[in-house]
Amino acid sequence: MRYIIIGAGAVGGVIGGRLAESGHDVVLVARGSHLAALRESGLRLTTPQGTRTLRLPTAAGPDDVELRPGDVLVLAVKTQDSVAALDAWSARPVAGGGTAGELLPVICAQNGVENERLALRRFRHVYAMCVYLPATFLDDGAVSAAGDPLTGVLHLGRYPAGTDDTARAVAADLEKSYFLAPVVPDTMRWKYAKLLSNTANSVGALCGAEGLATPAGRDLVARTVAEARTVLAAAGIEAVGDAEAAEARNGRVVMARLESGGAGAGSSWQSLARGTGSVEADYLNGEVSLLGGLHGVPTPVNDTLCRLANEFAGQRRAAGSMPAEEIAREVAAATAAAGAAPA
Repeated sequence: MRYIIIGAGAVGGVIGGRLAESGHDVVLVARGSHLAALRESGLRLTTPQGTRTLRLPTAAGPDDVELRPGDVLVLAVKTQDSVAALDAWSARPVAGGGTAGELLPVICAQNGVENERLALRRFRHVYAMCVYLPATFLDDGAVSAAGDPLTGVLHLGRYPAGTDDTARAVAADLEKSYFLAPVVPDTMRWKYAKLLSNTANSVGALCGAEGLATPAGRDLVARTVAEARTVLAAAGIEAVGDAEAAEARNGRVVMARLESGGAGAGSSWQSLARGTGSVEADYLNGEVSLLGGLHGVPTPVNDTLCRLANEFAGQRRAAGSMPAEEIAREVAAATAAAGAAPA
């Protein structure tokens, strides 16, 4: 199989780089200055084993790739960019007849739970992947992953449920590439569990690591996740429990010191730090807000974090520049306005 990595940022770049290192055909799809750097200098991949440069085929989009039977599309863009990517790639012809949307598998290697629904409108063969992969993308042409001895844990299965030979074949390739890749029939249980932890991404993006370490920061994280758990329970949505998730990782992905320096900030912090102008809060905190609205549960904490994260991205404010205490005041005002008792 050949892997077309649509969005060769932190997650996509690391998965693509690791697959290429283990001998698999990989095409990295990127845009702008990142694409230019990949074409000029290759992908600089840093892991606990060191830094190396991989010269891999690159593409700006589907027009640059002649798709063929056996290709696997790995969607690794942020959710706010998924529709454009899915529309472009689903219509691309495949050698021998048919289109990508009709014939090829697409794997949603992304945070949140919206991407699979978007993909299923355009592709017949959709796979969900729950990504536990501490990775960083801050500089063009360079990605890093600090996990050791494995780079990440990637639960994989068909969407909306089930397993098949394609999932098992992809998992086998990943497990030769420094990943644990359990094939499970209920991947969305894992993705909803990841959603719970990802709701705190906005807290870290707004106040930074120092803010997260304060009492106000820790309280914000706890309240954000607790509110999300309440919403999932009201919606009747099952998520993997903390004990089951911890057992799956169980010393397999331990953060190591990298020669390129400290890394490990969350994906939303990285988006703000790169000044991309957008952040995925609408599909993390916003997913909680949506479910809360559908099931009559007030969500002032996640509502506030979603609003603030989007304001930061739109105004290109510096990542980590809002004190946790200031965020807490905003949350308190929203909680009072919603008539919800503070946690």
